[in-house]
Amino acid sequence: MLTPDQRRLIRLSYEALREQSGPVSLLFYGKLFEIDPAARRLFHNDLAAQGRKLMDTLEMVSGSLERFEEIRPLLAELGRKHATYGVLPVHYESLIRALIWALGQALGPDFDFQTRQAWLLTLSAVRNAMLAGPQAP
Repeated sequence: MLTPDQRRLIRLSYEALREQSGPVSLLFYGKLFEIDPAARRLFHNDLAAQGRKLMDTLEMVSGSLERFEEIRPLLAELGRKHATYGVLPVHYESLIRALIWALGQALGPDFDFQTRQAWLLTLSAVRNAMLAGPQAP
């Protein structure tokens, strides 16, 4: 999936984000609702709590890059759960765009091309694993 250097960039950039998790998640949701206003109806609870779940998932992923196959079933289950909330495949594209934007805002110049590419690959793998969930028997 990722090269050792890409995994290192993900871990380093996530560590830099850890202290800013609240603001990062608010940036993310603001951008998500700007990109896809209809996505707002998918969120019925407190966005701060939802943001903590998002950051917890990113932490799990960033800490499991060497053994991504081990978390694939967890991501598939998360995808099944999200499908019951009305999340469609197209929503994942908006989510990735918004999250990449929020990471760039939070990390500034540290979110260079290589780091951005590593996150895009990682988030694409997460999306694929989550999308496989609703398809599973």
